[in-house]
Amino acid sequence: MPTSYENRILRVLDYIHDHPAGDLSLDALADVAAMSRFHWHRVFRALTGETCAQAVRRIRLHRAAVALVQSDKTLARIASDVGYPNLNSFARAFSEAYGSSPAAFRKAGQFLPAHPRFRTGEYPMYPVTTRTEPARRVIGLPHKGAYAEIGKSFEAFGALCESRQLWPQVGPVIGIYLDSPDAVPVEELRSYAGAEFCGDETPEGMEAVQIPGGKTAVLTFKGPYSGLGAAYHSLFGNWLPESGEEPADQPCYEIYLNDPRDTAPEELLTEICLPLK
Repeated sequence: MPTSYENRILRVLDYIHDHPAGDLSLDALADVAAMSRFHWHRVFRALTGETCAQAVRRIRLHRAAVALVQSDKTLARIASDVGYPNLNSFARAFSEAYGSSPAAFRKAGQFLPAHPRFRTGEYPMYPVTTRTEPARRVIGLPHKGAYAEIGKSFEAFGALCESRQLWPQVGPVIGIYLDSPDAVPVEELRSYAGAEFCGDETPEGMEAVQIPGGKTAVLTFKGPYSGLGAAYHSLFGNWLPESGEEPADQPCYEIYLNDPRDTAPEELLTEICLPLK
């Protein structure tokens, strides 16, 4: 793993350790990593095997475990020191993580160290190429919720294109994914189901989204859409750290090269596009 990504992960882990009661929001940690807010969470999850939120919780509670055993601070003070102003929420989180209450843990007098384990190489490999993508004007329907359920929005998009005879003005079918499922609750995930559009005015009821184009990493995935999650982990966990490339501050998008209505799931071809700086 090239030094830059390893150092960023370690820098963020050190920052969490050193500022357990500070602002450890996803955006704040992306700033510490000096990485695109769109892609930092995926990189972190792919390389460490846990989400940023899980790492923050683990490290905060580990700091608390050390303090319980090695200091005589009150439980309330320890909770506050690691970012839990509410003693009840601290006790509940600690008990879930360590299997005993803070008081019982202190009495037992033991703690286990927590070390990061990098996961590079543990994901399946997929072909990735770097190419210059054109700028695209995409029209589509906004989708909110699980990415796995975006199919219903694509169905509605297709029906509108059919009824309004838009197909002659429509290019490749594209999905744009604005949030990382590792960082945003499923019900709040934002995406667009649509296609490139060469017409003039945005059709009524749809929204236009501009993809700037430029240098892009493209992973080609063959198989059912249910396998795309593993492909993303491979792109961010295997290819990106070895590539020497930096993600741009733009969302990922997918280009669908064949039609699931007349293609067997194992024959479906999807290009996952990661814009690069």
